[in-house]
Amino acid sequence: MAVVIPFESQPPASVDRLVDLVTADMDRVNAVILSRTGSDVTMIPEVANHLINSGGKRLRPMLTLAMARLTGYPGDGHVKLAAAVEFMHTATLLHDDVVDESEMRRGRLAARMLWGNEASVLVGDFLLGQAFKMMVEVGSIRALDILSSAAAVIAEGEVMQLGAAKNTATTEDEYLAVIRAKTAELFAAACEVGPALAGRSKDEQAACRSYGMNLGIAFQLVDDALDYGGKSAKLGKNVGDDFRDGKITLPVVLSFRRGSDSERVFWRRTLEDGDATDSDLETAVSLMNKHRALEDTIKRARHYGSIAKDALALFPDSTMKTALVEAVDFAIGRSS
Repeated sequence: MAVVIPFESQPPASVDRLVDLVTADMDRVNAVILSRTGSDVTMIPEVANHLINSGGKRLRPMLTLAMARLTGYPGDGHVKLAAAVEFMHTATLLHDDVVDESEMRRGRLAARMLWGNEASVLVGDFLLGQAFKMMVEVGSIRALDILSSAAAVIAEGEVMQLGAAKNTATTEDEYLAVIRAKTAELFAAACEVGPALAGRSKDEQAACRSYGMNLGIAFQLVDDALDYGGKSAKLGKNVGDDFRDGKITLPVVLSFRRGSDSERVFWRRTLEDGDATDSDLETAVSLMNKHRALEDTIKRARHYGSIAKDALALFPDSTMKTALVEAVDFAIGRSS
């Protein structure tokens, strides 16, 4: 079932301006991606391209290109770094689907369902290897430091999530720590490498990183809410997959904390014990509505979105800056 999460009335947000501004560079990024997924091992391009060509917006590499432009980078190293960011993201998705035993990704069968878990993990490793090769080729130690550090943090986030899996005692702070590492870190790194390449001040690099980090947190929180109050077409997966997988996300954390003893018994049975029936999803959504958990998750997302926008105040007004602000509105507007 799907529910309507109440939001303020506003025109639909779009990333069209951002897409238009980076189109020429994205064409070059796509050409790099195509060339770097090539391999004499037939299965590697098959598995990689199954996900890479599955319709993702490529927001992270677009942010790398946009931040490089915003901070006046004159070279072309940002193109390879944007491709590296997309490869890191794709590798993470391939690995995630194996860990989570996911069946769908972006509205299609997950690669693991077609080629198996082993192939998904190993092709993910291949893409990470290609990403690091491109970082080295660009020749910026600072950019290499940012992205390699992000890779380590993302892996830490994956392990943190395993520790929190099916644990209804997870606190909001603990959950936010997971998504900062697992999701927001790559947004932050994607935004930081552009000004690093441009040799901009530490203040400007930190501002770009703050924008990406807070945008990433907002993005994930909206995804959390959409899993219980969205539509499959928007999610690229089935509504309620997080519930069926026993994932502890912010709507669950809020509902569990605010619920009665009997309601907590429900959450423990369905998520910790994995004893959930088809009708339990409807009950879960009902409890979330009762305790305003979905609405408050979106409010949290708006809060982090505001921090992301404020981070851009350091930069003079420009078309690119406007596009980056609109990207925040788009990330949050997916919930409407």
